[in-house]
Amino acid sequence: MLTLGCLCSWAQTGTDKDTIFVISSDSALLQELAPADSLVKHDARLLEVGHITADTVVAATKMKRDWSTWTPDPQRALWLALVIPGGGQIYNRKFWKLPIVYGGFLGCIYALSWNNMMYKDYSQAYLDIMDDDPGTASYNKFLHLGRTINDSNMERYKSIFKSRKDKYRRWRDMSLFVMIGIYALSVIDAYVDAELSVFDISKDLSLKVQPTVIGNPMIENPIYASSLGVNCKLNF
Repeated sequence: MLTLGCLCSWAQTGTDKDTIFVISSDSALLQELAPADSLVKHDARLLEVGHITADTVVAATKMKRDWSTWTPDPQRALWLALVIPGGGQIYNRKFWKLPIVYGGFLGCIYALSWNNMMYKDYSQAYLDIMDDDPGTASYNKFLHLGRTINDSNMERYKSIFKSRKDKYRRWRDMSLFVMIGIYALSVIDAYVDAELSVFDISKDLSLKVQPTVIGNPMIENPIYASSLGVNCKLNF
């Protein structure tokens, strides 16, 4: 069933190329048609009968969506954001948010890989400086030119390598938590954005402040029963 302003249906004739195209303002029935000259109008509201090719029918089905009246589905936006990072923003057509989402992911991935590499290097250096094997000396690559490790500074370098190992491990774990946080924020943003897409932000939202006379029914004297005040009216 095709929708082209009115309901449409089509059926092939005996040939492979020609197609009967029927347009009706009310309903369209897919009919098994003989040659075109044997077509009988099934409805007084039949508008047009003509011959078109199958390619024209396929092209007619590709109707352009009216994005000005389209509203996203919050549930679909939520599931797309859960399955594909940034998918909810694409579904909501908020493309300007994609650099923020993917930039955050790329930054966290880079920080995670860098800190993990440094953690492994300093962990190995700390293990090498703690053992008594002179063949394991990977810590030398962290020393400044001309510096050596001997008995006088051994304890200081052990403390340095241990603190740096712990620091890069902490930063690596923090990078992972930040990336999870960005993922969670992207999911929440996609759902909330879809929910608020139908929120009324018309011009009726206004606040009016005007003076008014406030009466007090507890006082019998009409002179003292009234007082001046301010009336605030909020339209939403």
